[in-house]
Amino acid sequence: MMIIAWLLGMLLAVKFFAGWEEKKANPNQAPQSSYGTNYVEVILDSGRGGHYTASGFINGHKVNFMVDTGATSVALSERLANQLNVKKLIPIDLSTANGVVRGWATKLDTVTLGAIELHNVSATITPNMDDDVLLGMSFLRPLDFAHRNNQLILRQYKSNQ
Repeated sequence: MMIIAWLLGMLLAVKFFAGWEEKKANPNQAPQSSYGTNYVEVILDSGRGGHYTASGFINGHKVNFMVDTGATSVALSERLANQLNVKKLIPIDLSTANGVVRGWATKLDTVTLGAIELHNVSATITPNMDDDVLLGMSFLRPLDFAHRNNQLILRQYKSNQ
C-alpha cells in the first residue's frame, strides 16, 4: 500500500512540474482581453528568454503563436497548414536564417488572439518549420502595440477590424 501511495505522489509531482514548465514556456495559454470604449486590448507576458508566446486560433483551430515583429507575415509550417486545411496558393521563395527555401503564400480566414480577431490575413507556409506559428506583421500591422515591463500590449481599435 505504501508503494502505491508513493507512486501516486510521484505521478502528481510530475504532472504538477510538467504544467509549471509549460506555463513558463507559454505564460499566455489563455490570453486575457480588456475592452475600452472603441478598442479591445490583449496583454501578453514575456516567457522564457523574453519571447512572447501565446495560444490562439487560426480558422478556429488552436495553435501556439510566437510574436515576431521581424517577420513580414504570419508563418506556419507545412505540416500544420496541412492539418488545418490551409491551401497553398502561390509558390514563393522565402529568405530564412538558413538560406532561401521554397514556400507558399496563402490567406488565413481568421487569426484570433484573445478577443482580437483579424480576417483574411496574409501568411506563408514554410517547410521544415516547427509547429509554433510566427505571428508576424501581417497580423500586427493593423494593431497598436507597445512593449512595457516585460509585457506586450496589443490594441485593436474598432475601425481596424
